[in-house]
Formats: sequence, C-alpha cells, structure tokens
Amino acid sequence: MRVVVVGATGNVGTALLRALHAEPRVTSLLGVARRLPDRAAEPYRHAGWAAVDVGSEDLDETVVARLADQFGGADAVVHLAWLIQPNRERELLRRTNVEGTRRVAEAVALAGVPHLVVASSVGAYSPADDDAPRQEDWPTAGVRTSHYGVDKAAQERVLDEFEAAHPDVVVARLRPALVFQADAAPSIARSFLGPLVPVRLLGRGRLPVLPLPAGLRMQAVHADDVADAYRRVVVERAAGAFNVAAGDVLRGADLARIVDHGRLVEVPPAAVRGALAAAYGAHTVRADPGWLDVALSAPVLDTSRIRTELGWEPRRTAAEAVEDLLDGLAVGQGVGSAPLRPARPRPPGASPEDRSTGPRIPDSMDHYLFGLYLSDHFTGATAGLERLELMTRTSEDTPFYAELAEATEQLRAERELYRDLLATLGVPRRRHRQAAAWLGEKAGRLKLNGRIADRSPMTPVLEAELMRSAVLGKIGGWQTLREHAADVGLDAAQLDELIAQARRQIDLFDRYHAWARERAFRTAAWER
Repeated sequence: MRVVVVGATGNVGTALLRALHAEPRVTSLLGVARRLPDRAAEPYRHAGWAAVDVGSEDLDETVVARLADQFGGADAVVHLAWLIQPNRERELLRRTNVEGTRRVAEAVALAGVPHLVVASSVGAYSPADDDAPRQEDWPTAGVRTSHYGVDKAAQERVLDEFEAAHPDVVVARLRPALVFQADAAPSIARSFLGPLVPVRLLGRGRLPVLPLPAGLRMQAVHADDVADAYRRVVVERAAGAFNVAAGDVLRGADLARIVDHGRLVEVPPAAVRGALAAAYGAHTVRADPGWLDVALSAPVLDTSRIRTELGWEPRRTAAEAVEDLLDGLAVGQGVGSAPLRPARPRPPGASPEDRSTGPRIPDSMDHYLFGLYLSDHFTGATAGLERLELMTRTSEDTPFYAELAEATEQLRAERELYRDLLATLGVPRRRHRQAAAWLGEKAGRLKLNGRIADRSPMTPVLEAELMRSAVLGKIGGWQTLREHAADVGLDAAQLDELIAQARRQIDLFDRYHAWARERAFRTAAWER
C-alpha cells in the first residue's frame, strides 16, 4: 500500500509514522507538511516528504493541484493537519482547518485516491450533561462558544458533503479523546499555557495542590494507541466514524493522584472560566475560555464500534497517557519536527529522563559580555527568520521551495534554542534589539530596484547573498558555544550537529544563488 499522511509532523502524525513504518502492508509512505521535519531523525527518516500548506492564501484550485500531484498513486490519504495556534487569528484557523480539509478532500477525488481518513475529534460532538457513553451517532454540532468545536463541526459537514458528492471514495473519520504522549508535551504547553506559566511545576509531585473545576471529567488516549487505530482503519479500508479513547474516565481526584499527592481543590467552573478569560485577555495564557467549555461539556465516548469491528484495544490507560505527558513536561521532551521540538537545549549527555538543571554561566566567564553575545545572536536569528520566511513564501513555484521551507523550520528551531538558552541562563533578551532587527529587515525590503508593488528579478539574488552571509555569522556563534560547551553545560555533539546543518544551509543558498543569477539579468527585468 502507498499511504500519504497530511500533517505528519504533529502529535498524532509522528506516532502514525511509527505505526505505518512497522506495518508490513504499507510499502510506500509520504509525509506532507507545511513545515518539514528533520528528515534524518526518527521516525521522519522512514518517509518521503513534500512541503504543501493546506491553508495557503493561494487559490483553492492551485492548492488542490499541488496536493493532487502528491496524492497520485496513493491507496489512502490520512488528513491530520490542524492549527491550534495562533488562537486569535480566526480567519487563518478556519482557512487551514475547515477549508484545508475541503482542499484535501477535493485533491483526493482529483487524484483518484480510493480512501480518505480524516482526524475529527470529541470536540466535534454536541454537549452532554451526563456520564452516559455516546456512540458515533451523537450529534456533531460542536460547542458554540469554542472556535475549536465550531471548526470541528464545520469539518464534519465538509466530509458529509464530500461523501454525498463522491460515493466512490471511502471516507472514515476518527473522533479521539485528548491525545497525549511525552514527545508532544512541550508542544501542548506552547499551544495552551504560554511563556509565563511555570511549566516545570506541572511535573509529577511538584504542585502542592491541584486546582481544577468542579465536576471535571476527562477521557484521554495515548498517541501510539490513536496511531494504531488509524493504522487499522487504513489497512482495512474502513468507513464511517470511530470514537477512540482509553477505557478509564478521569476525574479531579484521579488527576490529583496522578500528580503524586492527591490534594485536590475544586473550584466553581464559572470562577475558573472568569479567571481564564482574564488571563487570556492579558495574553498570559494561550488558551481561550472556549477550551474550558469543551472540556466541561464533552460527552463520554463509547468505543465499542472500533473495538468490535477492527479489534482495536488501547495498550495504555488514560491515566498512563497523562503520566507520560507530565513526564515529558518535566524534561522538555520532544523530537525533530517544528511542532514537537524540545522545550530547551540539552545539557551534556542528557537523556529524556535527565532532570538536571541544565546550562549555566560559570563564574570564570564574564556574565554580561557572554549574555550580550547570546542576545545579539538571538537578534540576528530574528531578522534572518523574517527574511527566510519571505523567501520561502515567494518561492512556491521554484525547485527550491521544499528545501527553503525545511531551512526556515531549522532556523525557527535555532531561534527557539537561543531563546530557551537565554531564559535558562537568566540573560535578558533585550527586546528593543529584536524589535529594531525586525524593523530593519522590513525596511531592507524597500530597495530602489525599480519595483514598488512587486519583487524584482534581482531580489532572489540579493536574498541568497544576504542569507549566505548570515549563515556564516551563525556558524561563528555555534563555534563559540562549542568552544565553551563544557563550561556552560551544553551538549557539544548537539552544537556539532548545528554547525554541520548550517554548512548544508550554505550549500542550499549557493545553489539557489546560482539558479537565481542565471535568470535575473537575461530578460527585461526593468519595466519603466
């Protein structure tokens, strides 16, 4: 079988790659993502890759054609792509989540793929005010006060319309409970908590008490178990809706026991919602009150259909899935994709279980000068990322789009590494410098190149030269950190990897420069 996974770098997508790689009936595997992962890392190295943004601002037919090119010859397409953040950009979320699903479905039909499998959610269901398990025929009108619930319900209508218009395509939709794994812990924290929440306190045994809304009940499932459910649906070419959840339903007392002390403080839901609304309004957390509404009103899932028809059984309980998540939060665990990147740099010889305090500036070094040096490299990464994002957006029709998209994600991860390192070392970020770099990069786009409203053919040449120079400077930064790795408490092998990655980026910009300069000056580049 040839299987294409759209959104293969996230929580479920990463677990599904592991499951499909181990499935002997799957002989060809393609990952499609807006931001490509480290293709040498597990489990991403077992798949081919293509960079396509299902939420692109391009015309629908353009995006559908791009997707259909990748779907050709596939036996099944699994659509997992979904944006949680930026929470406040409602149009972007809807374009990616709802219209993105429509685009994927239309591309499936255009490419003649016989099976479409889509990630829905417990969030698609209408509210329930009791503990009676609900089967897949429970209404999918969502929770009206939650943009997530609204969009999941809209996605369900997209699939209903597609099934009616294309009866020749087998359509399946999975509606899992909350999906957890250790590798996704930093991603979940970034999506819902925000930078001011002390994430390390969420590790087991660290909170003195656990405050939760009264009446909370929660179902969860481990990502590997969800991936096994998708695998079974794919290889059996199953149709229809499937609930997916572990057998145990967790309540406040259960969650308090999981964090190792059992001390629970139940808070009236209205008070929790008011506090969350205030924190969201103050930009101190990233989750809006709609997420709480979904958590308090989601029905209990009856999973008898997938167990009976496909033989699926969870290997971990909901409690074990939550424990795995908390352990991942404690150590900042992650993998080599942009959504699941680790939370902070690794200290020397660190393993995911290592709970050491990490990097520090020793007394033998000048704290001010070393901190200023790191802050300046973070500033440079800010400006470089802005420029590379622009280059990538304007290169979708070139042979270099996938490589530039991958380099963009590498630079984004490098910038995050610098940011986390500054925070760990207690070094001020000097935000005025990053703001100046951001404005300087924007001003640098206003060149006197004969073009005001559009890009000059000369621009890619200059951009490649600029980025090549910036990467050379970046290598110097990694070499400096490598020199002091033992003193500061950094992983020298990780820095060696970053230096080698930067040299590959220079090779990319060299090839891009050769391609651009061949074309820039051979035609009438100026229109006066």
